[in-house]
Amino acid sequence: MIIAVDGPTASGKGTIAKALAAHFGLPHLDTGLLYRAVGRQVFLNGGNPDDPADALAACTFPESLLDDPELRTEETGGYASRVSVHPAVRAALLARQQAFANQPGGAVLDGRDIATVIAPHADAKLFVTASVSARALRRWMEMKGLGKDVERAEIEADLAARDERDRNRPEAPLRQAEGAALLDTSNLTREMAVATAIALVEKQVAARG
Repeated sequence: MIIAVDGPTASGKGTIAKALAAHFGLPHLDTGLLYRAVGRQVFLNGGNPDDPADALAACTFPESLLDDPELRTEETGGYASRVSVHPAVRAALLARQQAFANQPGGAVLDGRDIATVIAPHADAKLFVTASVSARALRRWMEMKGLGKDVERAEIEADLAARDERDRNRPEAPLRQAEGAALLDTSNLTREMAVATAIALVEKQVAARG
């Protein structure tokens, strides 16, 4: 069984995807982490995330970089959004993501183009979203927990800019795939969001027979 979970930053899609993987006994891949690693590698290389050549060169990042806590910072998230607009970067990471999705037994993947590009044949598709203000509050609390001193208004502005960039990029823009169930987590607790997601997945799988 393949489960595709898409949505903007801080919508709760990662938390939901992990919970779905645990519930259904499937491996999980946070595809956004791959783009964050590319963005981080561009920074480490002293490159420009808006330069296609610099971004492509960073796709050869070492596996160990995926464990770098800096990948979770707002700065790296911004870099990830900027490198992800380059078609060559998306092509370089495409096979890696599709191989994970199509492994025997299936998998859960979350990102921005899982149901539209990576696994349009997924057995269940969710589009997880939330208001910008709700997402900014979550990310602000997360950053505070990591000891990062950031302004909530700054995070909200960054999320809005990132949404705009992700929705309007020419290559694999962020959008709700055909047949994907919409899950708005703005006013849901983690437990409520996960329970709703499980129910939506089970409903889709049952409908497919």
